[in-house]
Amino acid sequence: MTRHLPNDDDISAFRQALQEAGVRRIATNQADPGKPKRQPDNREARRRAAVESNTLQASGRTSDGRVEAVRPSEYLEFSVPDLPWRTFSQLKRGQTAWQAGLDLHGYTLEEARLELESFLGDAAAQGLRCVLVVHGKAWGSSADFPVLKSHTNAWLREWPGVLAFCSATDVDGGTGAVYILLRKRGQ
Repeated sequence: MTRHLPNDDDISAFRQALQEAGVRRIATNQADPGKPKRQPDNREARRRAAVESNTLQASGRTSDGRVEAVRPSEYLEFSVPDLPWRTFSQLKRGQTAWQAGLDLHGYTLEEARLELESFLGDAAAQGLRCVLVVHGKAWGSSADFPVLKSHTNAWLREWPGVLAFCSATDVDGGTGAVYILLRKRGQ
């Protein structure tokens, strides 16, 4: 195998092409590991934040504090890490038949939270495997995001009996509803 070494004209042409393309020499020959710079120790701010978070105690199993806003048409999905892929895939395709449903339209935020907790508790007590909750896509009167949808997304992630949930198929409400897969009794 013959090895071709570039001559001075080839090297000059290559460097000129790089320069014309706007390529610059790197300043350092070390990789950036992407680690954040260490912040100064601010124990007082952390202590204040911890005290504030403890004052937001929820009356039930679900929080009623701030939640991450979701868009009206955003597809929701969540599953516990050890849920079989096939089971979650069937839920997402609407192939797991739901056995009971709850419509949260018309409820205030606190009423919706209490209804959802009660509904999930009853469903678990009856040994139901899959349920449907319609949260809607309506924007809150004083919020610029769908309040019930955003809170339902947060509440279901906190509920210990929920293995997975995802936005329903169009037939069952689309992104205005969720299928919820519940733990089997004794799990």
